Amino acid sequence: MTTRLPQRCADIQRETRETRISLNINLDGSGQAQLHSSIPFLDHMLEQIARHGLIDIQLEAEGDRDIDDHHTVEDIGICLGEALAQAVGDKRGIQRYGHAYVPLDEALARVVLDFSGRPGLVYAVNFPRHTVGNFDLDLFREFFQAVSNHARMSLHIDHLRGDNCHHIIESIFKAFGRALRMGLTYDERQQGIPSTKGSLI
Repeated sequence: MTTRLPQRCADIQRETRETRISLNINLDGSGQAQLHSSIPFLDHMLEQIARHGLIDIQLEAEGDRDIDDHHTVEDIGICLGEALAQAVGDKRGIQRYGHAYVPLDEALARVVLDFSGRPGLVYAVNFPRHTVGNFDLDLFREFFQAVSNHARMSLHIDHLRGDNCHHIIESIFKAFGRALRMGLTYDERQQGIPSTKGSLI
């Protein structure tokens, strides 16, 4: 008899004076993405998480982009982190740890994560330029800090090599998606919480 696994979905709504965001995820999806962040370059990167993490993501976001993209990018990171935390639940049976190396032409990124219940970001990324098009690349640190804080995960992101900023950040997002996929996958041999403490919350 096959044990039916719980559905791992989350629906997050966030509305402030700066942003209005609706985000829905299914951790056991097929990598489908419907993304409308109002920031095309960010949508392109979020699609990498969905496709390579096999996570279905639906996103609608509006923000005070007349000021800049900061609030919108950070708040989407907050919502994604909250959605991951809600959807994964008590983390019973998951592998917990995930890691991935992903190349994109000359660029190579490494992402290692732990659904530890303890947020923390180590972000060793040096871009040759500050922008891609009109997008401020510093905002990706804010995005991943927000994800780490609200998913309560330890997250290590390393840019190992690369000269093209688009290649560098895309390799990072692809690696993040694949690391998520690994860490969130059920381990058939893991019957309980993957921690000697008995809790990862």
